[in-house]
Amino acid sequence: MGDITITGWSTRDVRFPTSLDKTGSDAMNETGDYSAAYCILQTDSAHYTGHGMTFTIGRGNDIVCHAINYLAARLQNKTLSSLVGTNWGKTWRHLVNDCQLRWIGPEKGVIHLALGAVVNALWDLWAKTLDKPVWRVVADMTPEEVVSCIDFRYITDAITPEEAIALLKETQVSGNNGKSERIKEAEESRAVPAYTTSAGWLGYSEDKMKSLLRETLSKGYRHFKVKVGSNLEQDKRRLALAREVIGYDKGNVLMVDANQVWSVPEAIEYMKELAEFKPWFIEEPTSPDDILGHKAVREALKPYGIGVATGEMCQNRVVFKQLLMSGAINVCQVDACRLGGLNEVLAVLLMAKKFNVPIVPHSGGVGLPEYTQHLSTIDYVVVSGKKSVLEYVDHLHEHFLHPAVVNEGGYYRTPMEAGYSVEMKAESMDQYEFPGEDGSWWRSEEAKGILASSLD
Repeated sequence: MGDITITGWSTRDVRFPTSLDKTGSDAMNETGDYSAAYCILQTDSAHYTGHGMTFTIGRGNDIVCHAINYLAARLQNKTLSSLVGTNWGKTWRHLVNDCQLRWIGPEKGVIHLALGAVVNALWDLWAKTLDKPVWRVVADMTPEEVVSCIDFRYITDAITPEEAIALLKETQVSGNNGKSERIKEAEESRAVPAYTTSAGWLGYSEDKMKSLLRETLSKGYRHFKVKVGSNLEQDKRRLALAREVIGYDKGNVLMVDANQVWSVPEAIEYMKELAEFKPWFIEEPTSPDDILGHKAVREALKPYGIGVATGEMCQNRVVFKQLLMSGAINVCQVDACRLGGLNEVLAVLLMAKKFNVPIVPHSGGVGLPEYTQHLSTIDYVVVSGKKSVLEYVDHLHEHFLHPAVVNEGGYYRTPMEAGYSVEMKAESMDQYEFPGEDGSWWRSEEAKGILASSLD
C-alpha cells in the first residue's frame, strides 16, 4: 500500500444519558452523562479513517470538540509516514507546540483532552494501515522505536531515553517468561485480568449492589471496587455487604474510590474507619494535583495495610513524574485520553516501571475499556513484564464496532482487530449526538428532564 495523506477531519459530540440510572455516580460526580468528544481523521484513501475520542461526563463536551478542531488542523495535508514511525515523538511535540493553544494549557485541561482524541485517532489510523491492533503495533517495535514515540521534555530527571531503552531491552528477556511468551499469552487472552466497578456506584441500591457483586463473582472476577465518601455509616454498611458477598479470602480483593472528595486529614481519618474491611487501596483520596497530600495519605495509611492509587485525572506526565519519584502512590492509574494520547502514556508506563509501581489503568467510562485493554497489554508484554489488573465497567460497549469483552475466566479478551478499538457505530453517534438532529435522543421528551435539571 502506498502512503496516504490526511485530508481533513470531523468531530462529533456524543452523549449517553447515564444520569437517568445513576451509572457512574460517586461522591463527587452524582449525575454524569457518559460522553465522547469524538475525532475522525479523513484520508485520501477510501479504505482508511482514524477514530479517536476523549471521555467526559456531559456539559463541556462541545468545548473539547472545538479544541479538537484546532489540533486536528495541524495534521491536515500531511502524509501518514511523515507523522508516525520514528517521527512520532516529533509529531507529538509539533501538536503541543502551537504557542497560542499552549497558552491555554499548557499540556493540561481541555486542550490536552482534545490532544488525546487526535493523537489516538492517528494511532488508530496507522494501526489500521498495518492491519494490526494498536497493542501489537507497539509490541512489534524495537526498544529504540518505542522510545522514539515519546517527548522526554520535563521528565529526564526521572528517566532518560537511554534508561528507557535499557529497561525495555531488559524486559524483553525478563518478566513473566520473556516477551515472545507474553505475546502468546496475549493472543490467547490471558494477559489482562479484569476487575469490576459496575456494582459499586453510589447511586445503586444495596440490593442491586449485592446482586451485581454475586453476578460478577460467578463470572470469575476476583477484584471489586466500591465508591465511598458520601456518608461514613452508609459506606460501612455497603462495604460490609460487599465483604458478605465476596468474603475475606485472599483471592478476592476489595478496593475503594473517593473521587477526590476529601481533604488530606479527612482522607486519613475516614480511611482509618474503613480499615476493618481491608481494602487494597483508596483511589483518588484528595485533589489529583496534590502530590504532597497523596504522599501524606500513603504514609498515614501504611500501618493499616491500605495503599493509595490515583491517575485518572492526572494532567500530564509531569504530575505522574512527581507522584512516582516522591513515592506518593502505590498504584499508577494512567488514563488513555486525559493524557496526550498513547505517546504520553508510554512515558508514564516507563516511569512506573523504573519506580516499580504497578499500572492499573483508569477504565470507568464510555470507550475507556476499549482503549485501556491495549494499554494494559502493552504494559505487560512490552514494558513491565508483570501482570496487573484492569478496570472493567459493563456499560455502553454495544455502541462500538469492536467492544471490549471479559471472558468467563475474568480476563479481557485481547483485541485482535486492526486499530485502537474505539470506532463507534455510525447509528450510535447519530442517535446520541448532542444536541443532534431530528431523531437524536436529545430531541426527545425524555431528554428535556435532564436538560432542565442541568439548569438547577
